[in-house]
Amino acid sequence: MPGTHLEAPLFIKEISESAVDIARTPFFFNDGGAPTFLDAPPAGATALTPAATDPAMAQGNEYAVAQVIGVKPNPPYGLETQLGFAAEQVAFAPLWATRDIAAAFGITLVEPGQVVQVRSPVVHLQQIEYEYGVFAGHWSPYQGTGNSLLSVVCTDLEHHDFPHVFASTDASQPLVISVGRYWPRLGRIRLADLWVPRGSALCIPPKPALDNPECIDLHNNRNSARACWGNIHQGSITTHTLLQKNHGFFYWYWNAIATTHGTPEKVR
Repeated sequence: MPGTHLEAPLFIKEISESAVDIARTPFFFNDGGAPTFLDAPPAGATALTPAATDPAMAQGNEYAVAQVIGVKPNPPYGLETQLGFAAEQVAFAPLWATRDIAAAFGITLVEPGQVVQVRSPVVHLQQIEYEYGVFAGHWSPYQGTGNSLLSVVCTDLEHHDFPHVFASTDASQPLVISVGRYWPRLGRIRLADLWVPRGSALCIPPKPALDNPECIDLHNNRNSARACWGNIHQGSITTHTLLQKNHGFFYWYWNAIATTHGTPEKVR
């Protein structure tokens, strides 16, 4: 039997980092599953048009946003908005990331052999290889629970002024990215987990704050290792992320109700 303490679960671990000058190498090329940034599209690559934000598109489970409970500055990191859902429990719809489903959250799916131009007001970005543990989402920065490992996961989504590229590069498991689309004037939100097949990637453009937006596209990657639940031998995944590592300004939207996260119906 173990003593009074089990081994500490992995939260998030940084494996390696490389600099990306998006002004000099603005093209993200999915080179057979390897995330690569180039100064021009390579010969033979399929060029993609980035997904446009179409407020009429809707995927995932819908919930009524009964109220905005509060908006709180969190300097220097960003602005925190607490939403009140008209629900007792919240389920993120588990969906395989297809082109249309990703586009419903303002995201471009980039499959092997495809290339897309990344635009960013921030020139100097970083591509970081991370290892995410299955418990990385079981932490809340909002509810006064410190660094405790929680038994529930709340809704915790963000947008920001820099781009993200989430590449599914684990050797055996897909990547899971939680997403939302919020219509403030309509008081409703759609929530889903996008399961990204191994070798594919999601490209999220900069999403700055807008005055009176029709919809707001949101995401979070702390549940990246969701696909490992039920696998006794693998409790983490590796993944590559393009981001602004330092001095980014974030807009967080959260709700305290416990969430559930399932598995897509078919395996890819």
